[in-house]
Amino acid sequence: MLTGCSSGIGRDAAIKLSERGWRVFATCRKAADCTSFEANGIESFPLDHADTESIATGVREALGRTDGNLDALVVNGAHALPCATEDVPRDALREIFEVNLFGPFDLINRVIPAMRAQGHGRIVNVSSVLGIVAATFRGPYSGTKFAMEGMTDSLRRELTGTGIHLSLLQPGPITTRIRQNAVPHFERWIDWETSALRDDYETKLIPRLYAQKEKPDRFELPPSSCTSKIIHALESPRPRARYRVTTPTYLAEALRRLLPTRIADRIVAGW
Repeated sequence: MLTGCSSGIGRDAAIKLSERGWRVFATCRKAADCTSFEANGIESFPLDHADTESIATGVREALGRTDGNLDALVVNGAHALPCATEDVPRDALREIFEVNLFGPFDLINRVIPAMRAQGHGRIVNVSSVLGIVAATFRGPYSGTKFAMEGMTDSLRRELTGTGIHLSLLQPGPITTRIRQNAVPHFERWIDWETSALRDDYETKLIPRLYAQKEKPDRFELPPSSCTSKIIHALESPRPRARYRVTTPTYLAEALRRLLPTRIADRIVAGW
């Protein structure tokens, strides 16, 4: 079972896992995207991280189709809210944490009993390089991913001896629609014109947010680079706790571990 399969990482993983012989449940927030999967022979139904009942219904659907068994869960759905942290309204924080953190762990906690009963299972949480190092104008998204990393570490240790393995996928720049999908959230929540950092919005954030990409960003890789790591996490006898994808994630980990905070701040300020 995978979430966030409308495009990008989730869609590529669903298709590739199906090709490898997995019985895939590719869930999407929009019913129209589910219909697209069904038309191509992949089972699909709606699941929205922001909706508790949608999560409960999705889990019941998956377990109902498999007589209560579920070998793997890949939790991928998320959105971004690019902005200065001081400009984030409380309700905007609630929204992004519901989608990126509360929903994923609600889903995981509903699946774990079935995995405990069968004595095995694999769970992959899709985090981010921004869950390793926080960058400017990405505070809300980084907050959700730092929290995901911490809760995943705790849960992984709590599941020791159960046969359930939990891994984190940490992508850097990947060819997805996360930037385009962030625009409606930015326009809904951020009053940048009255911000103390208006100049930074006008010269840095907004041009990048609305730019039409003509070529990949530096170090950007296709979603398939994540799929190969997901496959290892699901199929290897010894899945890793963390799977880093793209050069920036390795650099971010080194930055976090090796450099004094003040030096790291200067480096990250240029990202």
